[in-house]
Amino acid sequence: MPTDILTLTQWLSPAYPVGGFAYSHGLEWAVECGSVANAPDTGDWITEVIDHGTGRNDCVFLAAAFRADTPIDLAQVDHAARAFCPSSERLLETRLLGEAFCSVTASVWALKIETLTYPVAVGHAARQQALPLHLTAQMFLQSFMSNLVACATRLVPLGQTDAQRLIRDLTPLCQRVAADAIKASLEDLGSTAFLSDIGSMKHETQYSRMFRT
Repeated sequence: MPTDILTLTQWLSPAYPVGGFAYSHGLEWAVECGSVANAPDTGDWITEVIDHGTGRNDCVFLAAAFRADTPIDLAQVDHAARAFCPSSERLLETRLLGEAFCSVTASVWALKIETLTYPVAVGHAARQQALPLHLTAQMFLQSFMSNLVACATRLVPLGQTDAQRLIRDLTPLCQRVAADAIKASLEDLGSTAFLSDIGSMKHETQYSRMFRT
């Protein structure tokens, strides 16, 4: 439908009140320890997260939630999404983003949607609204990527122009990863983005912090 992309743009916009701006996904620690210090470093770090870490896995969870036919199936996907978080901060991030998304979306669109982790909530809501899965996954992943670039803009710091170049350059990656991930099953989950996982653990005890994760 012509309104599909507009609905997804609204759901995944920084203006949608889920609070994504408060979470750096471990990037704050990577900047603090010197692993990410400029635009190329930022691009490499985000690429790994999208291609080999949370980005791909969240799209797998989103697609599984979209295809879940019963409340039990949906609950199993959500439990898997929680169990796959490598740190308490990652669990906090997906849980609080999901709670906020469910609350706002249920109120505005009058959907029956329980408290779910963020990718599971988006996939389930997209199913109820009959939105196309491939477009939902691509836009979800680009939103995730854009938020990380916005975090880097403040942390590295990056200039606004460099930030927009990164978003432009990483968008085809989001399209490719999302297209592959929605064909996968929960048995295909996996991650080798170890620096990001370690960053989320180290961030829990980082002395000076701007972001919640």
